[in-house]
Amino acid sequence: MLNKKHGSLDDLLAKYADDYQNAKPFPHGSIDDFIDEDLLNKVLDEFPDLDKKPDQIYYKNPNEDKHATKGDELFGPNTKKLVEYLNSQEFRDFLNKLTGIKEPLLADPHFEGGGFHQIKPGGFLKIHVDFHKHRKLDLHRRLNLLIYLNKDWEESYGGHFELWEKDMSKSAVKILPIFNRMAMFSTTGDSWHGHPDPLTCPEDRSRKSLALYYYTETRPENEVQGKDRGRVTTTFAERKGIDSKSMTRYNKTVNFANKVLPNGLITFIKKFRNK
Repeated sequence: MLNKKHGSLDDLLAKYADDYQNAKPFPHGSIDDFIDEDLLNKVLDEFPDLDKKPDQIYYKNPNEDKHATKGDELFGPNTKKLVEYLNSQEFRDFLNKLTGIKEPLLADPHFEGGGFHQIKPGGFLKIHVDFHKHRKLDLHRRLNLLIYLNKDWEESYGGHFELWEKDMSKSAVKILPIFNRMAMFSTTGDSWHGHPDPLTCPEDRSRKSLALYYYTETRPENEVQGKDRGRVTTTFAERKGIDSKSMTRYNKTVNFANKVLPNGLITFIKKFRNK
């Protein structure tokens, strides 16, 4: 399933675990040619044009311009085969050892917020921290794994996956989303990330990825503080002097609503908005 050039999972641990766990601004890593290339080519062939799938999710607001699938209903057989492996006990055990996360990692059968993601020219995903609690499973989100599906992707196209300093002072890491590059990071209360600048690829191209998230039943108190531990919504942050005032106004409204409305009502509103 994985590219044989990397050897065994133990070989990957020996090569990448220390770097991942000690990475700044927060634990993260990337591995090129991660998946067997023939399999990932088949996954790419199964990737639908989400712009032509109105029954899926389209996020369109000052924070994001992005398409995503609902669950796994559009996964083809090869995608299901890959995802089944990435969610397997063997692979999750490997992720626990690689990341240093002590609590057993659990897969998400609902693919809440995950699955296929597609961003068209001009699209973006502003810097944010992910939701901390799964709406349905009441589990703590701990790890994001992204596999990029963009062949012959050039630097000038943009779409870099950015990790920002914990104080949002600057971008610390930029990762180009090239085909068969896997990127992952541990999610906490200050794991700021995104691809904030509009995509500049040709009109006939788009930024494609497969996203999987992993959860645990408990998490260390120091990773997420207070009421945020139960937050089921994404928190966006403006880049000072860069992002627009409309984004600031929008986020003030959203953040206020998230504070005063119960999670159940927020979930209902988001479902209605993203239909």
